[in-house]
Amino acid sequence: MSVDLQTTYLGLTLKNPIVAGASPLTGHLDELKELEGAGVGAVVFPSLFEEQIEHEEMALARVRDFGAESFPESLHFFPELDDYNTGPGAYLRRIEEARTKLSIPVIASLNGQSTGGWIRHARLMQEAGASAVELNIYHLPSDLAVSGQAVEQRYVELVEAVRAEVTIPLAVKIGPYFSSVAHLVGRLVAAGADGVVLFNRYLFPDIDVEALEVRPHLQLSTAAELLLPLRWIAILHGRVKTSLAASSGAVTSNDVVKLLLAGADVVMLVSSLLRYGTAYPAQILAELESWLADNDYESVRQLQGSLSQLHSPNPEAFERANYMRALASFTSERP
Repeated sequence: MSVDLQTTYLGLTLKNPIVAGASPLTGHLDELKELEGAGVGAVVFPSLFEEQIEHEEMALARVRDFGAESFPESLHFFPELDDYNTGPGAYLRRIEEARTKLSIPVIASLNGQSTGGWIRHARLMQEAGASAVELNIYHLPSDLAVSGQAVEQRYVELVEAVRAEVTIPLAVKIGPYFSSVAHLVGRLVAAGADGVVLFNRYLFPDIDVEALEVRPHLQLSTAAELLLPLRWIAILHGRVKTSLAASSGAVTSNDVVKLLLAGADVVMLVSSLLRYGTAYPAQILAELESWLADNDYESVRQLQGSLSQLHSPNPEAFERANYMRALASFTSERP
């Protein structure tokens, strides 16, 4: 039995729902070719950070202005910054190269938290040949004077600003820490997002009790983190007209199946690729196809969303009722 693995993400037709998410692996052409060979449906470049762009612009400004008071004619040696490509040129060149060497969609990633000139690099990514742009908003609101409403408004304004720069599809990657995730997703879609990636995985600092220092701490995600994106994708599927991408926690083919049943259009692999290498998607895809055939599914599209809250025979399981049942079942299982 032949199974159709095709899916649609951000209006793009992908040969399957496995996407290599932004990571160090997707920043190099050799690894990108290996990922394509392993069958991924698309790749997301590592993020170009707001800080990187602003640092390069300031560095160029210092070079441009050095000695200008002594030699005013030197001001004519450089074009105005607004007309000069001051963004990390290597990043844009890698996009151009990837688009010529790969046959799968290449999604650029822009990471920032404030509106500003750095956003125009979304347009440069489009001009370099990116199939879409993923806006990775990484903002930890720690100001006691800033309300949750103001934080959400910042997200909406960022999406509006990037949408004004590009005509290609735009995805927005957000974290889970909002008072109303569903409401915010609706606002982001209204602001111009074609898709939402659930969720951004925040990195938390740790304290070294021997050195008495605060240190960054990076730990790869595990399957235990799968349930958070699974829950919200299941709640949003069919209620918001946008693409839904699952990020964090997908390790096995069963994890992929669960997320597709919940309503994900694509599943992004990052930690599993870093653990098992660029050939790992081939195993996931083979097992996915086998599972679909064994369960009489003719296509991924037939599977998607069939156990979302909208279609679930037990929709309360995605909300508070599940909390009570889980506690009750745990108590009853005690010896």
